[in-house]
Amino acid sequence: MVRIAVASPPFPTSIREGLSWMEKLIKDAVKEQAVIICFPESYIPGYPGMGAGPEERTPEKLQSALDEACKLAADHSIAIVLPMDWPHEEGLLNVAYVISRTGEVLGYQTKNQLDPTEDNIWKAGTQRSIFEVDGLKFGITICHEGFRYPESVRWSAREGAKIVFHPHFGGSNTSGVLPVEWGSKDNPYYEKAMMLRAMENTIYFAASNYASLYPDSASAVIAPDGTCLVHGAYGVPGVTVAAIDPALATGLLAKRFKPELYR
Repeated sequence: MVRIAVASPPFPTSIREGLSWMEKLIKDAVKEQAVIICFPESYIPGYPGMGAGPEERTPEKLQSALDEACKLAADHSIAIVLPMDWPHEEGLLNVAYVISRTGEVLGYQTKNQLDPTEDNIWKAGTQRSIFEVDGLKFGITICHEGFRYPESVRWSAREGAKIVFHPHFGGSNTSGVLPVEWGSKDNPYYEKAMMLRAMENTIYFAASNYASLYPDSASAVIAPDGTCLVHGAYGVPGVTVAAIDPALATGLLAKRFKPELYR
């Protein structure tokens, strides 16, 4: 069994506030013996338009923040999936860095499928990657692409991933409805999509969302059969920890996919 954590922080209004919450939630995850923790989309310096201004997106400040995150990983011996905005010669990339428990940057996954409203915020990435921490193979799909482009998850499953992490942002701090039951028919479709990404590939799916006042989904860990193992409380900052059994993530349905039928 492997214990993994998904974080539900509030929107950081600065890099410093984001790192402060990161350290707190990392400590909480370590207390529950998690070996890896995933934060929401664009967590550092903070989701665009939700508090952190453009002055927080300089290459120097972002590199310094990544260096501090690496130190937190090493100090607490926990791997981190850290979504960030990252400078590119053609604009900002929406990425998720993977940091080992020793503080080494193992690489990053870009958001390759942007929502149409995001075309003026980020530059779309072009590649997918598989990562491994302590023998656990995993992929990453970021927000919109995990909800609306299921092939982004299937690719990881067919490459041997036992779990796909899904950093995302869905909700608002200004208007909306606070859900009361996970997966309810009255909720937005996002939690149902999480279930499908797990069961249609026979792998685990771990989603991390912000603790906004009116979230569209809760942070959650879904089993390979589509069962929600655990989810966070709506609108409440914290960590959600689940014990997963990689042997159950067979990838059976993903492996039976016949790509030659769709060329």
